[in-house]
Amino acid sequence: MINKNITILGSGNIGLSLAKGLVKANISKPQNITLTRRNLAALQAQADTGFKTSNQNLHAVKEADIVIIAVLPQQLNRLLEEIKPGINIQKQLFISVISGVSCADIRKQLEADVQVVRAMPNTAIAIGQSMTCIATDNASAENLKLVKSMFDTVGISIEINEELMTSATALCACGIAFFLRSIRAASQGGTEIGFHAHDALKMAAQTAKGAADLLLQLASHPEQEIDKVTSPKGCTIAGLNEMEHNGFSSAMIKGIKTSAIKAGELYKED
Repeated sequence: MINKNITILGSGNIGLSLAKGLVKANISKPQNITLTRRNLAALQAQADTGFKTSNQNLHAVKEADIVIIAVLPQQLNRLLEEIKPGINIQKQLFISVISGVSCADIRKQLEADVQVVRAMPNTAIAIGQSMTCIATDNASAENLKLVKSMFDTVGISIEINEELMTSATALCACGIAFFLRSIRAASQGGTEIGFHAHDALKMAAQTAKGAADLLLQLASHPEQEIDKVTSPKGCTIAGLNEMEHNGFSSAMIKGIKTSAIKAGELYKED
């Protein structure tokens, strides 16, 4: 149990999912978590279950031990300017889930030497299956461990070097969409060869889940598992080669690289 007051600034999908995960895992109590949003009515369901809600970011920060920043990159500077008077360098830990914003960027805008940890979850956080990457340039080992334990309640987390956080955005956060698109494409192929659309989607999704679990549970490599299902002159290798001839792997790699470049520019565009 974290006996600290937690404030989540910008309680959208990521912020709300984390708050629910912390409570479900008995890491925190709802009354110790403040959720902020401009439209308080959107947080009524959370208020009804015991969470504190507010549209006053400064007041919420003053009461917090842990401040989680979960707004869009374009909204960050205005938010940080708003909460500056409520900063307590001695007791507060800041956690940022904003793409393309470094720990140093946040300290610079706050004009305060606060401890900052960056975290990059993905939308699977909503079902407790997020892949979250965590990095810092000045937080203590104790605080880093604390942040990891928080995000482990909503999936799996790993610590990486901060210079790789933008890459993590592309591979893990944007990556959800890439894998969903591949599942959608597989289901469309299934429909074309005779299955009803809803059956094809269920079959494709479960097949993708099984493929992922093979790698995670067996600590295996994709090529090892591919070799098990490809036989000489078989239908699997014929399909794989056709996809490769049409740029399947190349398209995925290029997409990830493009997303990484864009992610690094989001905050600079402000």
